[in-house]
Amino acid sequence: VGALLIGTAVYGNRYTDLPILPSAIACGIVLIFLSILGLYGAAVHHQVSLFFYMIILFCLFIVQFAIACSCLAVNKHQQEIFARQGWDEIDDDLKAEVQSKFLCCGFNSTTAADHPSCDAVNKLCIDTNNLCPPCLQELENTIDSAFRVTGTIGLLFSFSEVSLLRVCVCV
Repeated sequence: VGALLIGTAVYGNRYTDLPILPSAIACGIVLIFLSILGLYGAAVHHQVSLFFYMIILFCLFIVQFAIACSCLAVNKHQQEIFARQGWDEIDDDLKAEVQSKFLCCGFNSTTAADHPSCDAVNKLCIDTNNLCPPCLQELENTIDSAFRVTGTIGLLFSFSEVSLLRVCVCV
C-alpha cells in the first residue's frame, strides 16, 4: 500500500503541482517503515515492536476512518464550496485547460469575469448553439465520484488495517 501511495503521488506530481502530493509520499514512506516494523516484530517474535506496531496501526486506522467518513459525508453544497475555492485559487492557464477539457465556460456563470475567454471553447460546443455551459455543471459528477471513490477506498484500507491489528493481537 505504501509503494502504491508513493507511486501514484509521484505520477500525479508530474502533471500537477498540488501541495497534498508530497504529504502522500511521506505517508507512503511511513507505511513502508511501519510494515517493516511489523515484519521485524513478527519474524523475531519481538513483543515490544509488535506492541508499537499495533498502536501505530490503530492510530492510522482512526485517522483513515475519519477521513473516509468525511469524504463520504460531503454533500453537494459542500462540494460546490470546495470547487469554488479551488477555482478561485488556480491561475488562468489551468482554468483554460479545464474549460477546454470539459467543454465549459466559467465556474458558475458564463458571463462572470472570473475566467479566461471562452471564444475557443464555445466554437467546440456545437450542440448548444456555440455556448458552453458553466464548468460547475460539468464538474459536479466528477467531483462527487472522486469523493465517493476516495471515501470507499479509505474505508476498505482502514478495515484491512483493523484485520491486521486483530492478527497482531492473536500472535
